Amino acid sequence: MRSGLIMKRYLLLIISIVLVPFSSTFAGEADVIRVKVSQQSNGSFRFDVTVRHADTGWKHYADKWDVVDEAGNVLGTRVLYHPHVDEQPFTRSLGNVKIPENINKVIIRAHDSVHGYGGKTKEVILKR
Repeated sequence: MRSGLIMKRYLLLIISIVLVPFSSTFAGEADVIRVKVSQQSNGSFRFDVTVRHADTGWKHYADKWDVVDEAGNVLGTRVLYHPHVDEQPFTRSLGNVKIPENINKVIIRAHDSVHGYGGKTKEVILKR
């Protein structure tokens, strides 16, 4: 009976040694879950974007989000300079985003340091 317990502990130790280096890949992709947009007095736009990502630390965290047009052209980027392990979801803002008059819809996408782009995005219709 004691040898069974020792074997289980040994197996758990082996599993943790094998899986810990890869645990950051299990955090998944960064998802945009909410966007608030407002036009500023100079005609540019301000975006308040809420992102959810299971940040695990410096090796795997949501590191930016972009405002892009339908063709994929980046109109603005908010760089996230540190992990938000204990602050999920989190909201960050980006102002003074200049968007050409002929663009009425933008897409907000998030990026993480392991998977890149690929999580949930949000489309926003601009009210001018």
